[in-house]
Amino acid sequence: MDGYKVYTTENFDRQLAKLTKEEQKRVHKIYLQLKANPYIGDQLRYKFLREKRLKEKRIYYLTYDDLKIVLLVAVSTKKTQKETIDRIIYYLNEYREYVKELLSED
Repeated sequence: MDGYKVYTTENFDRQLAKLTKEEQKRVHKIYLQLKANPYIGDQLRYKFLREKRLKEKRIYYLTYDDLKIVLLVAVSTKKTQKETIDRIIYYLNEYREYVKELLSED
């Protein structure tokens, strides 16, 4: 089985830059794990919306099985978890379009 391609959004990249070096290393390990298994972490409201805990923070990502892609979309704390998830769900269509644009560039 071929692995998944993993992409990030600009928002995710900005949030990642604010993390400590140690947290960034952990995110990189998660990134590598997602290439082999996009279903690590906890499923949220939908099968394709998942989170992976990073101590007190959470990384949110979307899986697109039909495209073999994982899109890292956000980092939040437990305190802001609900609004982060709600925002991700609100922008699901935009994320799908973004992924299609990425594929057309490859």
